[in-house]
Amino acid sequence: MLIVAFGIYAIRALSRPVTVPEITFTTRLGDRLEKLWSIVHESIRDKKYLRAEKALLTILRVDERNATAYNRLGILYAKEHEFANAIECFEIAQSLEPSASSLHNVGLVYFETAQYEKARVAFEQAIQMEGNLAARYIAYAKVQEKLGNAKKMIEAVEKAVEIEPNPQSLTILADAYERSGEHQLAEDIRQKLQRMQKAAVPQRRIRQPRRVVM
Repeated sequence: MLIVAFGIYAIRALSRPVTVPEITFTTRLGDRLEKLWSIVHESIRDKKYLRAEKALLTILRVDERNATAYNRLGILYAKEHEFANAIECFEIAQSLEPSASSLHNVGLVYFETAQYEKARVAFEQAIQMEGNLAARYIAYAKVQEKLGNAKKMIEAVEKAVEIEPNPQSLTILADAYERSGEHQLAEDIRQKLQRMQKAAVPQRRIRQPRRVVM
């Protein structure tokens, strides 16, 4: 009888609606986090990085598993050249919520601190997770160049151009060909760029002079 009574009590306890104080607490917490994120965005926009850092650290005190906050904090530390802290933040973010962005960011910091082999691994993992962004291949190409792998460097830039055949990526490819001794390929790309630039210039309409009626 006691077991049955306890079971009935437990079921009733689980099925009880959330009380008003609990709802109020949850609402207040959500409002506080929303306000803190607003401070982060405004502070970054206004380049008030210390204020943004304090807001992000407060968010992490409330929500210690917030991968987005760790990513943003890592970006702030990278801007301030606090690379060790930036790497730690990106690695924590990656452990909490694996993403191509976290890997790309930590790869950039590794590149900035001349840890090229670690940067290579990070960029390769980022490309494996999300390989449809030209910026990932451009960054990967820079690492391969530092490692002395000219062929892989060119292949990466060619992939970037394949994804986004814009003047920026084509210029990088022409420069890559030039540095690797492929002068004719570099010249071909530059001619293509010139044709693109001419086509982008709007044709001016020739206005006919008005005929004055006497």
